[in-house]
Amino acid sequence: MSTQAAQDHSPTGFDGKPSGLQTPATEVTDPTLRGDQSSLPEEVSPSTSIPTPGRLQFWLIFIALMVASFLSALDLTSVSTALPTIVEDLEGTDFAWVGSAFALGSTAILPLVGGLAQIFGRRPIVIGSILFFALGSGLCGGANNMTMLIAGRTIQGIGGGGILATSEIVVADMVPLRQRGAYMGIFGAVWAVACAIGPPIGGAFSQSSWRWLFYMNLPIAAVALVLVWFFLRLKVPQDDLRSKIHRMDWIGNFFVIAGTTLSVIALTWAGTRHPWSSYQVLLPLVLGLVLIAGFFVYEAKVAVEPVVPWELVNNRTSFLGYATTFVHGIVSTCIIFYLPVYFQATMMQGPVKSGVSVLASALTITPGAIACGATVAIFNIYRPQNLAGWVITTAALGLFTLLKVSTPKAQWVGFQIIEGIGLGILNAAPTFPVLAPLPISENAHALAFFTFVRSYSQTWGVTIGATILQNQLKIKLPQPFLDMFPSEGVEIAYAAIPQIPGLPEPMRTEVREAFVSSLRVIWLAMIGICAVGLLSVLGMKELKMHEVTDEDWGMEERKKIEIDAGRTETEP
Repeated sequence: MSTQAAQDHSPTGFDGKPSGLQTPATEVTDPTLRGDQSSLPEEVSPSTSIPTPGRLQFWLIFIALMVASFLSALDLTSVSTALPTIVEDLEGTDFAWVGSAFALGSTAILPLVGGLAQIFGRRPIVIGSILFFALGSGLCGGANNMTMLIAGRTIQGIGGGGILATSEIVVADMVPLRQRGAYMGIFGAVWAVACAIGPPIGGAFSQSSWRWLFYMNLPIAAVALVLVWFFLRLKVPQDDLRSKIHRMDWIGNFFVIAGTTLSVIALTWAGTRHPWSSYQVLLPLVLGLVLIAGFFVYEAKVAVEPVVPWELVNNRTSFLGYATTFVHGIVSTCIIFYLPVYFQATMMQGPVKSGVSVLASALTITPGAIACGATVAIFNIYRPQNLAGWVITTAALGLFTLLKVSTPKAQWVGFQIIEGIGLGILNAAPTFPVLAPLPISENAHALAFFTFVRSYSQTWGVTIGATILQNQLKIKLPQPFLDMFPSEGVEIAYAAIPQIPGLPEPMRTEVREAFVSSLRVIWLAMIGICAVGLLSVLGMKELKMHEVTDEDWGMEERKKIEIDAGRTETEP
């Protein structure tokens, strides 16, 4: 889009004027330079534009965000390990909803979160997200049936999605894109710690009282709330409440929330409760996808202040950045949910031991994320990191297909180390192609939509893995064992795990072999999906990254250290 168009579509600032960079120093006249970046102005000198993160206030804000993010990450990694025990204790069947309900809550609300953060400011949205997460945790801990647990997980998802989205938005407010990799690497370390301790914690609580798996979130949420309340002091828009409400894109939010809800319901039922070809799946899925498509049309053509401006996806590099994020969400979620199944069903490990067994994967996510961020900051490039992430992840999944009932420990630990590095790189890398072509005034919308895409893809990851596991187990489990359970494949998977150690031979070995063989099909399917991620990287452009932040959203009382300037980016 042109420079003028960028101004016309940028959000309203604190003085009622567009908040983007508005006085371009140069105009691109050579048509060969016009592409994803033809409208963006010349970057100011880094010596005058980079913020000063060494300030105490900056680090207090950063710590508050890390504690809040730790909440969401710990819940994601611990619940999957304890899931078989929870489902058995509540006498449930729809295990997939425990994961999908969280994804539904976080996904449907995320575009709204970006709009709310842009209109009401970042701090109240972070606080509200933490409160929602705490409320959902309390409901899950007190659940006496699967319906109550799923409701609690949905509320948790609303809070968790808000926490993740606003954390990325606030970091973007304070750190320029080119320098942001190092700081997002710190967030990656927080995720790695949560991933490392989450599975053993989930396993430990599942053997004692799984309810405390959710109750333990309450004191952590209280700490995060105190830190955010006292230290997250950022600039806020000065409009009155009525003006803020009027600026909200309510119709667009209705489209995306309704569409996401319908499609997630369909995906959760698909292949488990109802066949893919049934009207119970096809009707909500088609309606949901139509509403989501209608949402994008409405945002592009009608909305005055859209929650997902068309500029976010009308250039090739940002679009492919979102595409690789979607694919990464599918692959990573499949691994998180179904690798513990290998250890519990095939290796006959208990919940605690299986949680320890996946540590190798969790602990190598941080080095991958930090390496990605550091190389982006040093070399000012991002395509090689995205490509490396997909190559390493694909290789790891290929190694996963070699897993057997008798695989030595050294091998499955080594396979997970490779997988963790690949996923760690891909946790950080897609952000850069998404944001590089966009004006910095669109950070909130772009990052909220980024988190939306990642959360929505997680539902597809759970569903794809669940459908494959169900269909394969129906074929490969011995019939006498199948007769012990309802004919719902995925429910058999989780209901069967506690029964396997007590089975007589040779049935026990046959069941273990059936599980490892069924999981192998999941890993093969994920390799095919990784190919889509590789292709998306090949279509990206290598663009110069921002070295300024949006002065409208800095810390309170921060002296203005950036200057308005024009900006022209060209392809190398």
